[in-house]
Amino acid sequence: MAFSFRGGIHPPYFKEKTAASIIVKHPAPLELVLPLSQHIGTPCTPLVRVGDRVLMGQKIGDSDAPVSLPIHSPVSGTVRAIEPRWHPSGIKQPAIVIENDGQDDYYEYPSYFGDIQELAPETILSLARESGIAGMGGAGFPLHLKLKTAMEKKVDTVIINGCECEPFLTADHRAMVEYPSFIVRGIQLILQCLGLHEAVIGIEDNKPDAIATMRASAEGTEIAVMELASKYPQGGEKQLIRAVTGREIPPGKLPMDIGCAVFNVDTCASLFRMVCKGTPLIKRIVTVTGPAVSTPQNLLVRLGTSYRELLEFCGLSEQPLRLISGGPMMGNAQHSLDISVVKNTSALLAFGREDAEEELDEPVCIRCGRCVAACPMRLLPNFIYMNASQGNFLECAALHVQDCIECGCCSYVCPGKLYLVQGMRMAKGHLPRQEGKK
Repeated sequence: MAFSFRGGIHPPYFKEKTAASIIVKHPAPLELVLPLSQHIGTPCTPLVRVGDRVLMGQKIGDSDAPVSLPIHSPVSGTVRAIEPRWHPSGIKQPAIVIENDGQDDYYEYPSYFGDIQELAPETILSLARESGIAGMGGAGFPLHLKLKTAMEKKVDTVIINGCECEPFLTADHRAMVEYPSFIVRGIQLILQCLGLHEAVIGIEDNKPDAIATMRASAEGTEIAVMELASKYPQGGEKQLIRAVTGREIPPGKLPMDIGCAVFNVDTCASLFRMVCKGTPLIKRIVTVTGPAVSTPQNLLVRLGTSYRELLEFCGLSEQPLRLISGGPMMGNAQHSLDISVVKNTSALLAFGREDAEEELDEPVCIRCGRCVAACPMRLLPNFIYMNASQGNFLECAALHVQDCIECGCCSYVCPGKLYLVQGMRMAKGHLPRQEGKK
């Protein structure tokens, strides 16, 4: 039996071209651009100056702020500039530009080869921070802070997210197929840190090979694999928790408030690499695909690599009309190829002219209720949008707009082509100012 949640949609998944494509190492480019903001929280302050030589894995930026993470050089080379560059968020942000010397001279971090159960939780927390790991599933929340909060709240359930429910994306899928043991060892480190003994890996049933490899790798441990129904957004934290445990997260609350902590599969593997191999987060898997891509692939990419380099490596069958960083449902449209891969870049999608959807001259709500039926958070997207359009942001708050996960289900099913998700975002952005006027 495959478990699921209420609401959601079943879009075409378009994963066929890369689901069986092995991870290919992308050659390190001659120039890498490392934004100082690659996580939720305070951006880093540079630890290097223009002209400095850096080593592969060397820490080049950090911050003393409570919510922050260091960044590391993905190559050895010379710092050529520290200046604003385009960021996937759509604005220019300070970045460190490194010229690659092609040597990959490595900065040595100590590795741990003993029994994981002998590692103190404080040591795991320290290494998680030193590694620079942010949530690899897209949220970008610092791993060490999530672990610390989970310890303080005494969570009782650890869930590992292997759903990867967005169309086109297969990076996590290939990670589970190709290095499941790294993921299992990383899960064991998380359990050791939290003082727990059991975990559940949730995987959608459209990934039978990933289910098989993870079950084989977890055999003999107290890590279970649960087969979940293929439905979007099955990988959303709240939907995943509902499917795995049956628990509901009350409005305004977080997973840890009901005793659950959720981690992405590649986040677990990255923790293992830092603790047991001394490798901080300097690379990640990126799915490069879409109708305009000649050879869709899953690439192991150095952070700081430009989108231009990725598309040149995979090739284009036509000039792309639209580029999306991340998945088509929750990703961000990009205006330039001179933007770099960051810690939470899961995919780069390229669409041609034939894939552009015709837009209505005047989007209109026809009161069909499809958005209400599709919303996995049980909200009223149509009424929230109507109030947001009229500037009634306090009414949006009363309709629980802050519980919207911006999954895009409502926009996907809307026959009137309303910009429903954008309305939610607008309301959230205005809400603090409106509340201050009360």
